[in-house]
Amino acid sequence: MPRHDFTQPFETFRVNSRDREPLREFMEAALRKSGCSMIHTSPANEAPFRLSFLTPWGERIGIVAYAFLANSRATKNRPLDEHRFQVKYGSKDGQLHTFWQDPFGLYVTLFLGINPEMEFFVGADPVLNSPTRFFISKEFKQSEVDSITRDGWHAWERDQRRAVSADPVEILVGGTAEHFLRYVLFEREARGEEQGHRQLVAEQIAKASLGAGLVTEPSVISTAAPLTISKKRLHALEREFDLGSTDILELIARAPRLKMAVRGWVAERHLQQRLEALDDVRSVESIEADGKPDFRVEMRRGNRPVLVECKNVLREKDRLGHPRLDFMRTRAAMGDPCSRYYSPREFDVLAACLHANTGNWDFAARKTSEMAAHPTCAGKLLHRVVIDDVWEHDLSAVLMAASM
Repeated sequence: MPRHDFTQPFETFRVNSRDREPLREFMEAALRKSGCSMIHTSPANEAPFRLSFLTPWGERIGIVAYAFLANSRATKNRPLDEHRFQVKYGSKDGQLHTFWQDPFGLYVTLFLGINPEMEFFVGADPVLNSPTRFFISKEFKQSEVDSITRDGWHAWERDQRRAVSADPVEILVGGTAEHFLRYVLFEREARGEEQGHRQLVAEQIAKASLGAGLVTEPSVISTAAPLTISKKRLHALEREFDLGSTDILELIARAPRLKMAVRGWVAERHLQQRLEALDDVRSVESIEADGKPDFRVEMRRGNRPVLVECKNVLREKDRLGHPRLDFMRTRAAMGDPCSRYYSPREFDVLAACLHANTGNWDFAARKTSEMAAHPTCAGKLLHRVVIDDVWEHDLSAVLMAASM
């Protein structure tokens, strides 16, 4: 049975130390190979593992690792080229268990499978997968393992078992032992990101090396230099924080959770600017409320206001080169699996932000009344969306049609 020590910040489990020790040894050895000095390691008979270490550039980092054994053991009725790791602690109680996240951002949460013999790991998104039930498994193909062992670092969309899966699209990230520190820094950077941007961050961090780019030693922020512009021209935040705009941007770049939050608002801000610039638009109101659309748009010649929702596309295109959108809520309400999907009555226009796919803050839009219905949930929209030729890049035309 799981035990919860209320002096500890997360649920812990007693596990077989002989089975789990190779996983802990893999992480410790990988960090040491990257030049890290270990500060503390929790015992092998307690899960999740807690490790803290000093990086080569002098930063202290802690990790809480929900780590499981990955292997390719032959299983009845499963593909021969399949690898997997089973997510299980304690007994199969059917209850939901949360992957803990440090509210202070001092610890990085990892959710991963480790193959100690082949010396690679595969990480899943701990935010997307929390809460979870025990026992579930995460499967991946031999072709993905080949990419990991060949390149050292690899990110991909996990295969869905069904053509119309009820599970959200998920990005897995794998690496060899020498890239484990990179993986820790990646999870710190990508925490809470949508899956399209999670894959984009994984690809960006793959191009950086230790000491450069996304995994650089943080630069020291200095406010000693005198301001060279008039106080009257300062932004209100510059006056409030007593920092220049460059220093504020540097703070955002160094704080992954802050950067993640800003990136989501940036997409909406770009869309708002596009909408406000349209000649046919009279006004754009930002709706800042949970569970509500992002914008209320009044057209100059429309019969009614138009409610607009902004969503980000995935990183990978379909086989015909079209951007894709995972158009669903992460979780459903208890007892109502269809609540995961959107209804066309919730908003009139869906605007797809193409940044994760193209690198540009461009948008394609479509009326929700014209989108495909979900095959099993009446009154809901299909969650696997392809941004094909029927989608409009002329936002004004879509808004005008929706306002009539």
